Amino acid sequence: YAEADGRFDATIDTLPHCKIRSVLCVPIHNEQKRLIAVVEMINKMGEPAFSTEDEARFQEFAASIAIILDTCQSFYLAARNQRGAAALLKATSSLGQSLDLDATLRAVMEQARRLMKADRSTLFMLSKETNELWSKIATTDEAQPLEIRIPANQGIAGYVAGTGQIINIPDAYLDSRFDPSTDKRTGYRTRSILCMPVYSSGGELIGVTQLINKENEGSFSSSDEEFMQAFNTQAGIALENAKLFETVLTEKQYQKNVLQSLSDGVVSTDLEGQIVTLNDAALLLLGFPPSLLQDENARQLWECKLLGRSVWEIFPIETLQFRLNDSFTHGAEHFVPEQSLVVGLATCPRLGTVQYVLAFPEAVGSDRYIPWNDPNCSEHQMLHAQTDELERLERSVNLKVNPLTNPEGEVRGGLVILEDISNEKRMKSTLYRYMTPAVAEQVMATHDDKMMGGDRKNVTILFSDIRGYTTLTENMEATEVVTLLNNYFETMVESVFNHQGTLDKFIGDALMAVFGAPLPLKENHAWLAVESALDMRRRLADFNERRIFARQPQIRFGIGISSGEVVAGNIGSQRRMDYTVIGDGVNLSSRLESLTKEYGCDIIISESTYQACGGEEKLRVRELDRTRVKGKNQAVTIYELIGKQEFALSTTAEQFLDMYHRGRRYYLGQEFQRAIDSFEQAQDLHPHDIPVKLYLQRCQNYLHTPPPAEWDGIHVMTTK
Repeated sequence: YAEADGRFDATIDTLPHCKIRSVLCVPIHNEQKRLIAVVEMINKMGEPAFSTEDEARFQEFAASIAIILDTCQSFYLAARNQRGAAALLKATSSLGQSLDLDATLRAVMEQARRLMKADRSTLFMLSKETNELWSKIATTDEAQPLEIRIPANQGIAGYVAGTGQIINIPDAYLDSRFDPSTDKRTGYRTRSILCMPVYSSGGELIGVTQLINKENEGSFSSSDEEFMQAFNTQAGIALENAKLFETVLTEKQYQKNVLQSLSDGVVSTDLEGQIVTLNDAALLLLGFPPSLLQDENARQLWECKLLGRSVWEIFPIETLQFRLNDSFTHGAEHFVPEQSLVVGLATCPRLGTVQYVLAFPEAVGSDRYIPWNDPNCSEHQMLHAQTDELERLERSVNLKVNPLTNPEGEVRGGLVILEDISNEKRMKSTLYRYMTPAVAEQVMATHDDKMMGGDRKNVTILFSDIRGYTTLTENMEATEVVTLLNNYFETMVESVFNHQGTLDKFIGDALMAVFGAPLPLKENHAWLAVESALDMRRRLADFNERRIFARQPQIRFGIGISSGEVVAGNIGSQRRMDYTVIGDGVNLSSRLESLTKEYGCDIIISESTYQACGGEEKLRVRELDRTRVKGKNQAVTIYELIGKQEFALSTTAEQFLDMYHRGRRYYLGQEFQRAIDSFEQAQDLHPHDIPVKLYLQRCQNYLHTPPPAEWDGIHVMTTK
């Protein structure tokens, strides 16, 4: 009798509305002798109990039952695994399109929740930087997902992250490792938990999966653990790929930002030379209006027309195709300076709704332009510079061509870099008119705003002016005057440049040159100015010799040179600005040039220039006077420049200078009669010398009207 047996359990071994009399329980083992089921038979029909014969007969087909049950179990597990794989495939199928980490977290864990028949599923990602587990979970009011972060050693998830163990808890609130703070924050009630680690393909812990509340208030089984372990393996790979892709996207965006921030035009191509990407600077180089850079429609139109085209069609620069192909074939890098890029920007109405169209000249120097350089352009679509609204744009660029290689060093494309040097070239062209190319290059290389913006410099100024210009040119035709000046200035400016001077300006028939600005000179700027003046004297003699043969009148000039501090920089208005120098040194040089007429000599230098050159050790000069120019209180000693010290003088010239200087000493000592005697002896040697005549006249005047007691021999100029 069953109920009398001590092993009988009424809570398990009974059936509703059925009185239990007899029970036969038989175990079912599979081929591996593992218990897989128990068959329980109740109430032998027609007899009070089951017999040993019944037991033996049941054992005969127990093996068949075991095979059937084992097969069903295997089929069930296979089917569930297949469903799991299908679910994981579904969760990750969209990853190839977005590979968004947040989307991957949601998709993977939603499939895990459905498969495991759990109420909630969470995947915590491990942040090694902050040592935190983080995730985004839904709230009870289904508002914006809430990001939660917990220390990597706190709670159930923290325990799994720290130990790598699987935690399966039937009742969370009975486990001391459970942290109920999240439930309190979200208003949710946690019962059962299955928490497992997620590893990368390299075996590194990257996260923790957590399933909460099995359906029907049940708990998670060991088979759930096995399945989730397989699921987590695949999920780890998917998450690793998503994180890798996120890193790639971040790096790509970083590179894009760097590319767009470059001032040089950068174009990448494939191995066919077709454009893959081009940055904003490249678009601007082609004439794309800067105001439209944020206009997506305009950008997309241009990119649609340009991407996929051969780079040499869009940037028609000589030898670009050859150099790019050489980079593809041999991995060579090329740098080609100062290349010309000519395009057109058209806005004519007959092109349709397109606001701006890029066009290219049909041939070098042609007035006919091809929109987008389209080889299929019809005759009707051709643009004409004379009739259409087309702006011709000419750029000067430095061209660089480099190969693009993969990590293995294989060439996968090309990189074309275009540095716009149009402004630099225009500036060079301007500077070349005022200084030697070498000096101009140095000025450009310094990139010193102060140099051109304004600075005090110690320099030497040279003024040169044609004597008797009005008389010389009054009977000449205008074209003859222009030709004369151009030929004259050509040789004089060459002399300035040959001695590292800077041409400041032309003032009618005069020129002004600066030595020592804008760049300081390694050599003595005063000495270079003096050498330039002596060279001008020689060049004028050659120039006049040619004019003698052409039966043309001779030209004479006067040169004034002074050294001192000036202010140098770009001076003018916004409409026109020139680099020049201003200051007392400039004014004095101009006065000295004017004094050449009064003293009848061709080159006068100031005392500052004379001393800067080394005085009598370096130069042969004649001290002309000590004068106070108009507008100044301080007197300066002025000298006629005869030549360098090694310049050989005739005996007569030596005697003349000796008599002259003796007369100057008597003059300054107010011994006017003895001064007259010396000057008359000098006049006998050079009857037409103007300074001698001036001093004879002054001495005669002072003999009749002696100077005041405080007289110091200074001559005051009353005119500029």
